Amino acid sequence: MKLRLTILLFIFGFGMSSSTAQQDEQLSLYMYNKLQFNPAYAGSRDAISTIAIARFQWVNFEGAPTTQWFSIQAPLMQKSIGVGMHLVNDRIGKRTRTGAYFDLSGSIALNNRSARLAAGISAGFDNVGFDFSDLQVNDIQDPYYGNGRYGETAPNLGAGLYFYSDKHFLSISVPRLLEAEITALATSTGSLIQQLNTRHFFISGGYVFDLNSVFKLKPTTLIKYTPGAPLTADVNLSLLMYDKLWTGLMYRFHEAAGVNIVYNIKNTFSIGYVYDFPINGLRTYQSGSHEVFLRYDFAPKKAAFTSPRYF
Repeated sequence: MKLRLTILLFIFGFGMSSSTAQQDEQLSLYMYNKLQFNPAYAGSRDAISTIAIARFQWVNFEGAPTTQWFSIQAPLMQKSIGVGMHLVNDRIGKRTRTGAYFDLSGSIALNNRSARLAAGISAGFDNVGFDFSDLQVNDIQDPYYGNGRYGETAPNLGAGLYFYSDKHFLSISVPRLLEAEITALATSTGSLIQQLNTRHFFISGGYVFDLNSVFKLKPTTLIKYTPGAPLTADVNLSLLMYDKLWTGLMYRFHEAAGVNIVYNIKNTFSIGYVYDFPINGLRTYQSGSHEVFLRYDFAPKKAAFTSPRYF
């Protein structure tokens, strides 16, 4: 097979073959989009909450990942039940992944200081596709020539626990419980593209410290593990000023560092931006990654927020 090698390296190099590797998309603003990796987060806010995030990774690097997330969630029965839905669309090289999941959680109050423990499950599907229609083919006798688009859909389940209050959270989750092998292209001579959806494990936590009446400090972390792939961790340290403006620094182990800013308007609308730049061998081939974030909470008037929502 003589497809252009540089394109195929994107696919196989990022775990799109049958070997195991980290497959879920990178997200620097993970602390605002926990529903993406833990269904127990559904309903944890006192409102119908919507989030949209777009990430443009490795700018100026041909075939680099671009990802869009959207989620919506709501509490029911005085937060004892939570429901939600999250969507993701990701493209890297010639591979695309579109996922749609429904989330359900149940929680109990642990004390009279807003601490709760929630358990959740998610169910949905991933559609993985490949588009080789515009690649250069040197051998027109190749058995794969002329078959440029391939794809397959596989169901999946997720589960998680979420312990939280107004000022802290601890999250443990497995967003992929099923390990499904997707064969995106098969001919009489064998399979060209196979993806094994491997099980992912996520641990995340954060706390808000009151420094004084003006400033608050919020450290958070996200640890990701996939069998057969290196353990990765994100760390973020943000400073809140006047309950309005978050500014912070982030670090991704052996990969990237960056800065972030999030502005809150009346505790219902938030807008944010992250720029992270590589600190590994990729730094000479690209100019960093950009991520933008919007969140709006539809809070009923009788339950208007009386304090900022930190998580």
